[in-house]
Amino acid sequence: MTIMNIRQNVSLKEHSSMRLGGEASYCADITSRDDLKQAIVWAYDNKQPVVMIGGGNNIIWRDEGFKGLLLVNKVMGYEAFNEDSENLYLTLGAGENWDSVVRRSVEAGASGIEALSLIPGTVGATPVQNVGAYGQDISQTLVSIEAYDISRGEFITIPTEDCKLSYRSSRFNTVDRGRFAIMGLTLHLIKNDPTPPFYPSLQAYLDEHGINRFTPAIIRSAVIDIRTSKLPDPAIVANNGSFFANPVIEKSQLSVLMEQCPSIPHWQQDDDRIKLSAAWLVAQAGFNDCHDSVTGMATWARQPLVIVNEHAKKTADLLVFKQKIVDAVKQRFDVILVQEPELLP
Repeated sequence: MTIMNIRQNVSLKEHSSMRLGGEASYCADITSRDDLKQAIVWAYDNKQPVVMIGGGNNIIWRDEGFKGLLLVNKVMGYEAFNEDSENLYLTLGAGENWDSVVRRSVEAGASGIEALSLIPGTVGATPVQNVGAYGQDISQTLVSIEAYDISRGEFITIPTEDCKLSYRSSRFNTVDRGRFAIMGLTLHLIKNDPTPPFYPSLQAYLDEHGINRFTPAIIRSAVIDIRTSKLPDPAIVANNGSFFANPVIEKSQLSVLMEQCPSIPHWQQDDDRIKLSAAWLVAQAGFNDCHDSVTGMATWARQPLVIVNEHAKKTADLLVFKQKIVDAVKQRFDVILVQEPELLP
């Protein structure tokens, strides 16, 4: 039955900020619960697998494309509830632009996500990788997720503690990958000024600019300045943002690495393991401002962690260039880099 505008043979380059990939057999926009339920029924009746995405900023599509129904989440919604003078709850549609939400929360004087400013993509994508930057991540403010459980055919509410959120990880990109279609989030923010200590690079910016008064708006402005000075705009330069997650290693491995490189940047984690700088590893492995004429890929001049598509035509080119970096880092440091963007399907 005709229930919505289901398009055929849609280029997946339009649905990835890396602008690579084949075609989706079918594609439909989702703006409501009813849209989603009808689309799932259509896919079931037509024996088509389903994938739901947001803005495509953290997605890489295979050259073979997707033989199924691609759902583009465009569920809007921004509801603010002031529990009292300090506690603000936001109920958000998963298709909302994330930075727009951050801006509106900062304008309301609320703290909790201001350091996540200018991260591209939609609201629904944030819990999948537990999006984080400059000392904040979504787990610190997330109350619950509204999702459609495709395996059970019902809408459910998932509290934060059941999302299995950790560094760049959740149940949504691990054990339950593809099971849930995220429709919305509820966040809990505090209407107070943020307090130091701040993330080292953010604190360095504040010190350099003589900033000693901190509000959500001031921190947002600082983060925007830092990000725009280092990172390309995906609307202009094809990229997925940070391509590799910062590796987390055991203390014993750090001791070995420090014998080789005493100045290696590292940070101790709550679980007593050590986080390394993926950007530093990539640069030291010889890929700082690297332009690969064979694949058409490059690393961004001001941030080697960002891989950009200069003139590649196929995802295979990106994967070859990525592997060159991974192999070089492994050979020099015996550390394996893990990519952040999800390779679909």
